[in-house]
Amino acid sequence: MAHILIVEDEQSINDLIAMNLELVGHTSTQVYEGNEALEFIKQNTYSLIILDIMLPELDGFSLMEYVPENIPVIFLTAMGNLSDRVKGLKLGADDYIVKPFETIELLARIEAVLRRTQRSLNIFSLDSTVVNLESRVVTVNGDEIELTLREYELLEILIKNRNIALSREKLLKLAWEYDYFGETRTVDVHIQKLRKKLNWENKIKTVYKMGYRLEVDQ
Repeated sequence: MAHILIVEDEQSINDLIAMNLELVGHTSTQVYEGNEALEFIKQNTYSLIILDIMLPELDGFSLMEYVPENIPVIFLTAMGNLSDRVKGLKLGADDYIVKPFETIELLARIEAVLRRTQRSLNIFSLDSTVVNLESRVVTVNGDEIELTLREYELLEILIKNRNIALSREKLLKLAWEYDYFGETRTVDVHIQKLRKKLNWENKIKTVYKMGYRLEVDQ
């Protein structure tokens, strides 16, 4: 599962992309103008950005200056002439799709870019915390943080299911395996430790009478 930022000012197109991404198992954040997109890019990390060129406030070409090199970008635009395509690719875009487009083609290109860049699940960052899901190294403000095995496994589950509410029972089964019969209060204790170690007191939300949710966009 990848988390994708959709920057497209036409709401019908934005909604269509988001709906189809959800159907194939991805999550997305939808924004509609350039300055709003800039704030999201500065404050969060994404597996991929789908970026329109003609945007209110700040255009897609200008936004490319603020996209970290490790985040792939697919330009999505009605500007189909060769010079615009060349400019977009020279700025660092990984692909370029011209409107109107077939949804199946867009999804295929998204999967191709994610496979090629191999970044959809390897690195997750939120505020000052960076989690390398391949090496299992966690840093806060550049300093490595020591987590117990259970703390890390709980963290990884929250990241992979970000923005999804998970019950205590579900978290207990996933992090402590299905043969664990302990109390769900164990989850609460570990959540409190993660919040403190990662400075995520306002990121790991308590879902009333259910469990917890890691919020990556606000």
